[in-house]
Amino acid sequence: MAKKKEEGGFGETVKVIVQALLIALVVRTFLFQPFNIPSGSLIPTLLIGDYLFVSKYSYGYSKHSFPFSPDLFSGRIIGSDPKRGDIAVFKLPRDGSTDYIKRVIGLPGETVQMVEGRLYINGEVAPRERVTSIRTRDAFGREADVPTYRETLPGGTSHVIIERDGDRGFYDNTPTFKVPAGHYFMMGDNRDNSTDSRVSGADGGVGPVPLENFVGRAEIIFFSVEEGEAAWQFWKWPWSVRWSRIFSPVR
Repeated sequence: MAKKKEEGGFGETVKVIVQALLIALVVRTFLFQPFNIPSGSLIPTLLIGDYLFVSKYSYGYSKHSFPFSPDLFSGRIIGSDPKRGDIAVFKLPRDGSTDYIKRVIGLPGETVQMVEGRLYINGEVAPRERVTSIRTRDAFGREADVPTYRETLPGGTSHVIIERDGDRGFYDNTPTFKVPAGHYFMMGDNRDNSTDSRVSGADGGVGPVPLENFVGRAEIIFFSVEEGEAAWQFWKWPWSVRWSRIFSPVR
């Protein structure tokens, strides 16, 4: 009897573990996927060490909604188009596998250009106003105070950007880009430290992003640790966790 009970107990444990894994897979595939921020391209909105949830259902589903992007079907199903101003995770077009996160700036058919640090969409400059300065790292990795601006996009959505190198940074003057049909123009809020759609895929950048490559929309920060700290080192949490950022919505 004892042996049968042990076998039954082990079988139940395995069953519970398998069920939990299946539920986690379903949640990750169809509802929410965790994502951590590895770079400073979206400072000040997202910081290195932020952990956030990405809603998979916001834009519907494509092959990139599934682990390893199996070639099950083409296009997207059951969803809506990304909106200007959304912060979205997508698969890098030039390899179809690397996860990137940027803000949606240009929509299909529009033109986008940077002129001396100012964003132009369809030939119209996006209004911006100086907010304050923040402490971050400059191009040489040194601590520096840099200006922040609130930029308002067509349609009225606004967000805060930084100009680490002023208005004459490497990406602050570009040609006019025409966003192809079915594609989106993505940019980082850290305008001088973001390899995004301003750089073509052939040159090691992002280029325009096809709708099919979108994974989901960033929704909420569920955890955050200081840059250089490991999230699993729980004994450091009283000092390493950015408590004020937890449960902050991503805008």
